[in-house]
Amino acid sequence: MHILRCLALSAMLALLPAVAYPQGKTAPKDAKLYFITPHDGQKIRGGFWVRFGLRNMGVTHAGDDYQNAGHHHLLIDVSDPIDPKEPILQDKSHLHFGAGQTETFLELPPGTHTLQLVLGDAKHYPFEPPIVSEKITVRVRPTASARQGK
Repeated sequence: MHILRCLALSAMLALLPAVAYPQGKTAPKDAKLYFITPHDGQKIRGGFWVRFGLRNMGVTHAGDDYQNAGHHHLLIDVSDPIDPKEPILQDKSHLHFGAGQTETFLELPPGTHTLQLVLGDAKHYPFEPPIVSEKITVRVRPTASARQGK
């Protein structure tokens, strides 16, 4: 009986760090996440392609737990900072690219919008330190048909 208690206690103690730090994936210090397109300040009419760039790390699927690899998340008009202890949200402002995609076609309403990339690990947690792009601003202009009321 004493042996079983010792084994149970050992197992609980071994799992404790994983419970306290579920994100914990470290990233290379020279990793860089950036936008290939669009460019900061770009004026766009209608839908547009967003292409993601990543240096010194790899891109993989969500759920694939490879060293120095993750998947992209695109934040649209998000002003709240990323919480490194929480998984990245998934909603219309936090787009997940868990199939390893490195680009997407966006259609945003006319106006000024901010875009930012965040690299997530296999479980959608930010890396430590977080791998994020600079936040860029794009201005979406109405299409010709929208201006003419069609």
